[in-house]
Order: sequence, then structure tokens, then C-alpha cells
Amino acid sequence: MNEELIYRITRAVYDRLGAALDENSVEQLVADIYRTVEPELAKNGASGPAAFAGPSTAPLPSAEGSADRLIVSVFGVDHPGIVAGVSQILADAGCSIADINQTVVQGKFAMVIIAKTTRATASASELKERFRAEGEKLGVRIYAQREDLFNAMHRI
Repeated sequence: MNEELIYRITRAVYDRLGAALDENSVEQLVADIYRTVEPELAKNGASGPAAFAGPSTAPLPSAEGSADRLIVSVFGVDHPGIVAGVSQILADAGCSIADINQTVVQGKFAMVIIAKTTRATASASELKERFRAEGEKLGVRIYAQREDLFNAMHRI
């Protein structure tokens, strides 16, 4: 199962290199390894070093989520401007919101946005940096991750 492979690669990277790694670097490394390994496994059932035979530009399968969608999660104390600040970053980068859900519970704010990045003028890494900076300004925590990797890394 492709989702299982992504999960195992991610765990191996964190186990080998440590949990204090930069999330952007881990995400890119896992995506690169997956794109290299998955087509070879499907073609000839190879495992081990033979599975790392060469790069592929094949997109990650949609069954595990899309590489063209970003999951954005926001958490913090509720106050005006949070939704506007996060959605403005997406709009400025040419992303559209596919789905959004937000709630306030006893003054605590939580929001999840699924954004389409097919027409984005910024990379996922650039968007993450913009979200980090905006989160500091707004006093909230903003996390963003490609949907395919989010699904693989956060499954039960």
C-alpha cells in the first residue's frame, strides 16, 4: 500500500536523523524517496537498494491525497483577523480554498483549510514560511503540509 510506504519512509527518516529535523526538509526528502521507490516497486517488485534505481517525475497517487493540495491547520486564542490573515496568504499565492472548517471553543480558535495549490506562485516551503511569520504576528500556531504526506504521516 502506498500510504504505508510513505509512513515507513517517514518513520525511517525520523528514526535515523532525529525528531528535531526541519519538517520541510523531511517532507521533501520523503517525497523524493517515494517518487524514486514507488514506480520501481510497482514495476518489478524490487526491495532494498534495487528499489532506489532512479528518479521519477510521476505524481504521488491521489488515493493517498494530492501533492497539489495543502492542509493548513491553525490553533490559538480567538481574536479578529485570524481567518483573514491565513486566507490572504493563500490568495496572494494564487491558491484557492477547497474546504474550510473553523470553530471557537471557550475562546480557543481552531481552523483547518484544504487549499488547492495547482496555480500557486509559491512553493509549499515558501507558503509554510509565510504561515509561520503570519502566525507569529497573529499569536497563533499555523501548520501546513501537502495533503499526500499529511495523510500518510497522520493516519491512525
